[in-house]
Amino acid sequence: MTATSERSVPKPTFTDAEAGAKVFPDSSARHFNYFTAAKRKQSHYEDVTVEVQPDPRHYLAQGWLYAFADGKGGYPLEWTAMKAWGSDRPLPERGPGSGGKGYDWPALGWHEFRDPNEEWELTLYRYNANVIRQLNQNIDAARQAKAFEQWNRNWVEFVAKHVGAWMHVDHGLGLYLYANANRRAPTNMHNNAISVNSMHRIRAAQDLALYNLTLTEEIDGFDGAAHLTTWAEDPAWQGVRETAEQLTGIWDWCEAIFAANIVFEPLVGELFRSNLVQQAAPANGDFVTPTLIGAEEFDFSERDLRYTKAMFHLLINDKEFAGHNQALLQKWLEDWVPKCIAAARALQPLWSQPDAKPIRFEDGLDRAKSRFAGILSELGLKAPEELGQ
Repeated sequence: MTATSERSVPKPTFTDAEAGAKVFPDSSARHFNYFTAAKRKQSHYEDVTVEVQPDPRHYLAQGWLYAFADGKGGYPLEWTAMKAWGSDRPLPERGPGSGGKGYDWPALGWHEFRDPNEEWELTLYRYNANVIRQLNQNIDAARQAKAFEQWNRNWVEFVAKHVGAWMHVDHGLGLYLYANANRRAPTNMHNNAISVNSMHRIRAAQDLALYNLTLTEEIDGFDGAAHLTTWAEDPAWQGVRETAEQLTGIWDWCEAIFAANIVFEPLVGELFRSNLVQQAAPANGDFVTPTLIGAEEFDFSERDLRYTKAMFHLLINDKEFAGHNQALLQKWLEDWVPKCIAAARALQPLWSQPDAKPIRFEDGLDRAKSRFAGILSELGLKAPEELGQ
């Protein structure tokens, strides 16, 4: 046999990347340490959320990697008139290893915000999946028990027209206000909280749309398209419609969240949901609709309002711009409270339509005003004179 000569070919050489091969004091740490935790021990929420979105004031040494057509890069702080400490500092001159150029860490007050709900991707899927599962079970049980046959005739028409009309509010605000504000906010902590808020509203609109289809199948004569005419033409809804459309047109992302969650929802949303639908439904033979409306009410009162108060509490008490922020929020209150009060008052005819009446409209509006005043008190803001309208 003849021996074959070994072919001369390049041989692969495996080397460690320099950074990956080095051993640092915290190489074996199970948590990140590039941020200050809100509590003694940092949470999993903070590990997966804080500093995920880049910021050239911190560690993006080369500056923004992309820009919009007008030259604005990344997440400009000018997208809101509100300010957090450090906002007026110029971007540091950056270079390899330059760090923060002596700025306090973090170099911007916006990064202090932590969502008290600790929302991130997993919590969003888990929460909404549980809500949908429970709602579907409630509706299936009602279908099997023929519960929809117990509804008063006027209540069937009320649900078709007016409960159905609320899905337009949820869809419009969820898609065009909260989703837009989520993109404009400067940190991932804000983005996560606001995007979850957006998903809550979009899910609620979808819940009502699917419920509308179910009722069309289950109730003879149920007009599944009545909500379209009601939203477009009913005089009682035109104030809500106009205000909701104005909200979606707000350019300043902070103003959008403030006007929607601090003003519109307590004065209009909770007035309609809690002081009309939730109050009237059981007496009219309906124990199903309150489960859908109640799920949305919980979204707002126990989760969305909670992060909103935490976010604005920081800004109102900012160590550098507290006065500026408080004055701006008071101006926004003067702008939006009259609009929301007018929208709420336009809904008054709805209170007389069910056979079994809920509490008086004026009593419900007083409750809504009291709730709103309590929220302002928690934030240290003054209720505007227009609240007395």
